[in-house]
Amino acid sequence: MVSQAPHQHQRRRILIASDSFLPRWDGVSRFLSEIIPQLSSSYDITVLAPHFSGELKEIPGINTIRFHTYKWRVADIHPAKIRFATVKHLVRQSDIVWSQTLGPIGAASMLYAKKYHKPLIAFIHSIEWDLFSKSLKRFQNTVAWASKFLVRGLYNKCSLLMVPSENIAKFLEAQGINAKKEIVYLGTDVKRFAPTEDKRAAKKRIGIDPTKLVVGYVGRFGREKDLPTLYEAFRRIVKERSDVILLLVGGTLDTPFENMENVKVFGPTNNVVPYFQAMDIYVLPSLTETTSLTTMEAMSCGLPVVVTPVGYIANYVRHRVNGFLFPTQNVDRLEITLRNLIDDKALREKIGKAARKTIVSKYAWDKTAAKIAEILEKF
Repeated sequence: MVSQAPHQHQRRRILIASDSFLPRWDGVSRFLSEIIPQLSSSYDITVLAPHFSGELKEIPGINTIRFHTYKWRVADIHPAKIRFATVKHLVRQSDIVWSQTLGPIGAASMLYAKKYHKPLIAFIHSIEWDLFSKSLKRFQNTVAWASKFLVRGLYNKCSLLMVPSENIAKFLEAQGINAKKEIVYLGTDVKRFAPTEDKRAAKKRIGIDPTKLVVGYVGRFGREKDLPTLYEAFRRIVKERSDVILLLVGGTLDTPFENMENVKVFGPTNNVVPYFQAMDIYVLPSLTETTSLTTMEAMSCGLPVVVTPVGYIANYVRHRVNGFLFPTQNVDRLEITLRNLIDDKALREKIGKAARKTIVSKYAWDKTAAKIAEILEKF
């Protein structure tokens, strides 16, 4: 009789280490909130994360250990106050360590995983040195060089890197990151992120005049997201079109824009669907991304998207077919594209339908979840 491997008759323990988690609502948190409930049916999951301010709604069935954060910020995040003894204990008790970020929590977990010979996996949500340096006001080149050196060392300790696209994998290879890689295409829940049947009612539900046309953005308000470019294009348009509103969801403006009369701002939320459904056009002016879940979610909701061709975005957004691309920080090109969409309802509907078709056919979340489960079963 052949004996079963341990993981075939007992639940293995996964430690998910992340410097971003609920109630902070960004791409990493969105990803984890989708995948953890599915993995929890097969694994005992512990999440190690910061204790951010806001309403804590823990995911049922998992163990969440939180570290308090410092009052000061790095870019738009408050770093966690690491208790190294806790990290060490959790890593030693785990069968797999799965890091989502390279902040204090992610980095410490990776170092202990290597020390105690635990399978170590990292998901590449962003190009960390690019994201970090572009979020700063000064010394961007110096910070990018130094952080790239640290990131390379940490990633090369991994048993496996989950990367969201082939071009990201090749880019990492070119930077001397030689750890084994597997492609995991991100997706979205196409049943939850769906077009509204009544756009006017959707606008009323979030307190917006239903006669207004809504240009929107969802995500963090970090410097690398380049919201000033979106605002400048919007200000040019609103001088002639008072029926247009700019809707920003997911953060707070440290310094309000010059004229906030037609700008609506909503903070972080664990349910962005009503805001997508209230929009007529979605804009992502980012300077750096890997995949951009919010763009996929907007497309799934049937919105025409106007986005920068950074990261993997240009692989699934086809210019003038299921969305529009514009060069980073190019206010003129963004303004022209927005004007065309604002003036042409039929064009908005045509591009929006093509956008949803793309996501439903190629980037549904169940495919992402199945691929992650398949990878984890190898360890």
